[in-house]
Amino acid sequence: MVCGIDEAGRGSLCGSMFVAGVACDQKNAHWLKEIGVKDSKKLSKPKRFELASKMQENKGLYTCIVQKSAWEIDTKGLSLCLRESIEEIISHLLGFAKRFCVDGNTLFGLQGGVGYSLEAIIKGDDKIPQISGASILAKTSKDAQMIELDEQFPQYGFKNNAGYGTSEHLEAIRTYGQTYWHRKSFVIR
Repeated sequence: MVCGIDEAGRGSLCGSMFVAGVACDQKNAHWLKEIGVKDSKKLSKPKRFELASKMQENKGLYTCIVQKSAWEIDTKGLSLCLRESIEEIISHLLGFAKRFCVDGNTLFGLQGGVGYSLEAIIKGDDKIPQISGASILAKTSKDAQMIELDEQFPQYGFKNNAGYGTSEHLEAIRTYGQTYWHRKSFVIR
């Protein structure tokens, strides 16, 4: 089996980063493609949530979602948080997968281990269905958190900007300051 790994919220100014892993066999990888799973950035928010729900109902998919808070990112840095997340996903899904594929061009110093391989795949969310599935689970986790934060802090427009540095969000930070959920280590202009 192959496990795809992808993240959402890496460059966000607010909220957590979510890293997801999806492991399955070729039959279920084909099913992912059939239901329309692809890079989450190419799907609408409602479609991502619809697909995430379908994926969670499929007993042939094995998943793991790791959340790294703004505080952890500020304290440890993004690279270490990503490394720890990948390690946790491998630990959790190693009983199901022997090949782990991370979207992107780096493994953050990690290597394969006893009984499994680990590789970085540039634009992997366009090439490997398991990475596409992980992309959707990570993004819907991030979206769900930001929808909740929008209810607490509507002045920041989180339901529309997902915590990223849009002009609306940056103006809200200048006007209202940062919340507890903002990443203090990120330079905000």
